[in-house]
Amino acid sequence: MTAPSPAEKAQIARQFIELIPHSRALNMQVDEIADGVAVISMPYDPRLVGDTKTGVIHGGAVSALMDTCGGAAVMCHPEAPAGTATIDLRIDYMRAATPGDRLTARAECHHITRSVAFVRAVAMDSDTARPVAMATGAFTVERA
Repeated sequence: MTAPSPAEKAQIARQFIELIPHSRALNMQVDEIADGVAVISMPYDPRLVGDTKTGVIHGGAVSALMDTCGGAAVMCHPEAPAGTATIDLRIDYMRAATPGDRLTARAECHHITRSVAFVRAVAMDSDTARPVAMATGAFTVERA
């Protein structure tokens, strides 16, 4: 059995993300996925507001976006495993996301060992000069 090509890995990762009920509930969209890099976005949704006075989206929605994007980056890495799960994800919230703005996360799997993949991610809104959040994570490496 031959290993999947990079394009096949990207398609598998895209399909996997699109099947996750939580990702669908948050209306996540895979914008880019290839060679250990994933870009996933989600629209502003008033149901996800954490502070009704300001209209700012809840940090949990931001973390779900970054976690999903990190896993996708691992799955499409050239040395990618057959599957992955989050071991650890540290998120630093830099500022509140702008109410009404689409959020976009970009994650890069920068290193894979025999059993762990390491990821860096950033979440942005329309103010691309100032990140909403930054993350580092470790994900399992499940070999086929």
